[in-house]
Amino acid sequence: MAWNEPGGNNKDPWGGGGGNRNDGPPDLDELLGKLQRKLRGLFGGGPSSSAPGSGGKFPWVPVLVVGAVLYGLWGVYQVDANESAVVLRLGKYHSTEGAGLHWNPPIIDDVDIVNVTELRTERTTGQMLTEDANIVEVVLTVQWHIDDAESFVLRVRDPLKSLQEATDSALRHVVGSASFNGVISQNRTQVSADTEERLQEYLDLYQTGIRIDRVNLADAKAPREVQDAFDDVTKAREDEVRFRNEAQAYANQVIPVARGRAQRILEEAEAYKTQVVELARGETVRFEKLLEEYQLAPAVTRERLYLDTVQKVMSNTSKVMVDVDGGSNMMYLPLDKLAERNTETSSVRGEKLSPAMIDEVSQRVVERLRSDSSNNRRSGNIR
Repeated sequence: MAWNEPGGNNKDPWGGGGGNRNDGPPDLDELLGKLQRKLRGLFGGGPSSSAPGSGGKFPWVPVLVVGAVLYGLWGVYQVDANESAVVLRLGKYHSTEGAGLHWNPPIIDDVDIVNVTELRTERTTGQMLTEDANIVEVVLTVQWHIDDAESFVLRVRDPLKSLQEATDSALRHVVGSASFNGVISQNRTQVSADTEERLQEYLDLYQTGIRIDRVNLADAKAPREVQDAFDDVTKAREDEVRFRNEAQAYANQVIPVARGRAQRILEEAEAYKTQVVELARGETVRFEKLLEEYQLAPAVTRERLYLDTVQKVMSNTSKVMVDVDGGSNMMYLPLDKLAERNTETSSVRGEKLSPAMIDEVSQRVVERLRSDSSNNRRSGNIR
């Protein structure tokens, strides 16, 4: 009798032993039943009353509820006050959200949050050719922020690279239109302003959503290879400015003095003119009055005029004429020679002969002469 026939010994030809089913491998239906009971226990279902292997319905409702809750929580996001959120629905632009708490369906919507108030800095350097065919090494810094979140996220593939290339292009255009001296010293502010204006035009044309706040020309100098020669030129220019300032200072000092002297001469000439004119008018008036007196008494007036003239002439000379009473001759005293001789003697002695001393000497001589004249007259009378 075969091993699997009824009434047989039910021995397993592979050594399985007797006919007890529990001694063999587990049944697949039994395993599925155990799994279903465990799942029902997890989601709140009661124990199944069905027999092992009978199979029950899977609790889909609790699973769907939990999945919906997780899906809803997954779509919640927060946007700060300095940020904006660009929402794409199925890969197409949908909206731009501001600050606050928002929800968008995950997987369906894609949210990209960007900071729109942060001030960022971009730096560029390079050697460029100026208008007068000189090479200048320029260091430029650009401060910018995001002005349009939609354009910044969607319009340009790489906004930062576009900003770098646009900055380099704008700077080279402005430097190429300026002179070497203007870039390094004279017109640095104008170069920065022109670069900022042109750079903003480029960014608006590319629709990058970037707004330029400030462009600063940090450094502009000659290349290192010609720096020594450039330093010599700079020093020469500084010397030129210094000499020019010194000359201007000297001119400011001399010109006012010369103008004051010229004004003084003009005023003195005007005063002299006024003096001469007034004296002439006074002499005219005096002559007219004198003419009236002369017409009334010609002899007396003529003698008086003669005496006044002689008095005026003789008062300006150092010679003295003495007319002694009773004498027939006038005595001449060379006081000018005496004064010169006394001056020489006084200079040898270290003294100085004053006019008062000369007058005193003259007075003594006159008194002596008068005394001698009186004595001579007395002696003549006695004889």
